[in-house]
Amino acid sequence: MRRKARELALQALYQWQMAGASIVDIEAQFRARNDMTRVDGGFFHELLSGVAHQVSDLDNTISPLLDRSFDQLDPVERAALRLGCYEMMKRTDVPYRVVINEGIELAKKYGAQDSHKYINGILDKLAETLRPVEVKEYRSNRRGSRK
Repeated sequence: MRRKARELALQALYQWQMAGASIVDIEAQFRARNDMTRVDGGFFHELLSGVAHQVSDLDNTISPLLDRSFDQLDPVERAALRLGCYEMMKRTDVPYRVVINEGIELAKKYGAQDSHKYINGILDKLAETLRPVEVKEYRSNRRGSRK
């Protein structure tokens, strides 16, 4: 249910970036045009409105990690990074590894051929910045399990 919410949010954010229409209107269109019975509607709304209302903060958080300007990113990459950054910042109930994996899967499905690798790298760097304790704990547990 959340995966589908993320997928629809990515599509809606893409439309918002390209068309510049109101995020409220875009959400209404998506709810009318899609079967929402298997979608976490509240999560979809939170992602969409959260990203739209905090886009400057998200972009400022992501930009230092990029190898090009934010405007030069593919629109799908831009939407996926904004979604991932929003979840890392605001949804600490979602493990950072899940956020990264979901971003990768969205990029594989909707992005350019190797964009999932780029998304993976940027979201991994974001996790180190936004969730350092969680990342350190995960990595130390992985090292411990290899012994």
